Amino acid sequence: MSDSEPMSPCISVCLLDEQDICQGCYRSAEEIADWFIADAGDKREILARARRRREAVTTIRLG
Repeated sequence: MSDSEPMSPCISVCLLDEQDICQGCYRSAEEIADWFIADAGDKREILARARRRREAVTTIRLG
């Protein structure tokens, strides 16, 4: 895997749900705050967790 810096997944739809998960990028509030100090590897882990959350929500909605 490349050491390049992952881009932020922010799409400027910043709305946290009851679990403090952003409905735009699916990162937690803590992950959003940590993004600015995270190294490339940590950012990839954050992106992977956000992707799993988004997929879980999509699966539930499409049920």
